[in-house]
Amino acid sequence: MYHFSIELRDYLRVLLAAHRARFAAARDRGDVGASAVELAIITAVILGIAVALLAVIRIFVTSESSQIHG
Repeated sequence: MYHFSIELRDYLRVLLAAHRARFAAARDRGDVGASAVELAIITAVILGIAVALLAVIRIFVTSESSQIHG
């Protein structure tokens, strides 16, 4: 378990370093605003999908629950 946490820490460190380098390069190019808008749109789409999935699961669980108790 300890070995896994070391590998996870190293992976996260490399991942964050890569993101930091990418964002620094975007800042130097001057297109940080476009990146932020794109991230906001992607986040909104993912949130919409999650809410729709939650509604479908809730409907399914409610209908199956009534069949189990009925």
